Amino acid sequence: MDVRAQVSMVFHLDKCIGCHTCSVACKNIWTDRKGAEYMWWNNVETKPGTGYPTQWEDQERYRGGWQLDDDKLKLRLQGRGRTFGNLFANPDLPSLDDYYEPWTYQYEELFNAPEGDDQPTARPVSLISGKPMEIEAGPNWDDDLGGSPVYAANDVNLDALSEEERQELQEIDRLVFFYLPRICNHCVNPSCVAACPAGAIYKRGEDGVVLLSQDKCRAWRMCVSGCPYKKTYFNWSTGKSEKCILCYPRLESGHAPACFHSCVGRIRYLGLLLWDADRLLDTATVPEADLVEAQRQMLCDPRDPAVIASAKANGITDDQLAAARNSPVYRFVKEWRLALPLHPEFRTLPMLFYVPPMLPVISAMKRDGYYEVEGATDIASMPSLSTLERARIPLRYMANLFSAGNEEVVAAAYRKLLAVRVQMRAKTVGDVDPADLTAVMTAGEIDREEAEAIFRLTAMPTFEQRFVLPPMAREQAIEETVDPYTRKQETGFGSRQAAERRW
Repeated sequence: MDVRAQVSMVFHLDKCIGCHTCSVACKNIWTDRKGAEYMWWNNVETKPGTGYPTQWEDQERYRGGWQLDDDKLKLRLQGRGRTFGNLFANPDLPSLDDYYEPWTYQYEELFNAPEGDDQPTARPVSLISGKPMEIEAGPNWDDDLGGSPVYAANDVNLDALSEEERQELQEIDRLVFFYLPRICNHCVNPSCVAACPAGAIYKRGEDGVVLLSQDKCRAWRMCVSGCPYKKTYFNWSTGKSEKCILCYPRLESGHAPACFHSCVGRIRYLGLLLWDADRLLDTATVPEADLVEAQRQMLCDPRDPAVIASAKANGITDDQLAAARNSPVYRFVKEWRLALPLHPEFRTLPMLFYVPPMLPVISAMKRDGYYEVEGATDIASMPSLSTLERARIPLRYMANLFSAGNEEVVAAAYRKLLAVRVQMRAKTVGDVDPADLTAVMTAGEIDREEAEAIFRLTAMPTFEQRFVLPPMAREQAIEETVDPYTRKQETGFGSRQAAERRW
């Protein structure tokens, strides 16, 4: 057993309102500078939809992540020989059009326009060339248009759906979508790290945050191609790649990352997870249908004496272990089994998990004063609750997103979420038959105490319950040759020289 620490995250999609406050907070702090105009380390997509960059989930096109080749884990992008041959001409890069060409407006034409009969306008101009341009795309171009045939029809997660299911999603009276916020997943098995020939990307040992050294980067951009989530970007001004750093300067000072802190819907949870590095390869090479469960098994119980002993041997402090025991991420992922990884079939073992959104009612008919779902069975027979089999977003679509196509994994999470909803309705409204409540709780494999705990952490959490920040102990981890106060006042993103001993 080789226990490591990982700062991990959960996004509760049922609470995301698509306000993009998280994206703007990140933009203002980290990417509001020349060469980073098109970068959105945090972005919010509408699903179904093609996302940002366009169709980033299509690895036949972008060749990101890992794949099994004769039961061996290999980069989908290329091997060593092809890496050498493509150093100066990477053929698998997304183009600027796959993102969007950033722009601003000629505001002077509004402020300084002479008097006349015409209304002055501010023409859009490219932030790259400075020339006038036609706006054809943006980081959230299909925002709130998840059911449109124009954009959502190209979502690769729809490929497994029948033609009838695809058409139903586009019907005007059944239009449905949800929001998917995305940042770097800070994976346990990051393909961007493996793809970089210069070794510029690395995973911090004390917290698992994946960082990119600006001093070592040689602009080969294999990291951009190798990341299946397309969360590494190239700065055309500095000639260096950049990515989300999980606001580690804030974490080290005891503050939540900016996108977490600013979240209006309070959908984000952050905490420490412990995982067994000895099981990494075995976990990443299981069949696709078993990936979610294998990743859960890789996570360690912070109360287990053997885990604690191994963690301390690796330098994990008592304060960090206490934070792991109180982690809301551990509860959502391991204990309650509600939060799921995004596209586990990429085999990067992402450490950002999502609680799937509740599926809306497909159709209803009024009977005896209540609305009941047509054809409802089992746990979905309660008033106002949808069936899993006939939800407006098919279960197969959610499985393509969160469980590598294993519908039972997603269905189990939904059964538990539905049980929590029925339990709270029985408690607050009181119109649920006790026998039906018992059947729902049994189907969800949940008791009333656990349902109450899930409800409270979902709907009524305090700031301290959502963000259990582990002490980073940087005063102990930093090299003895470096004065920790030398750069205390500095913030931002750039290069620095390594410390040198002076005699």
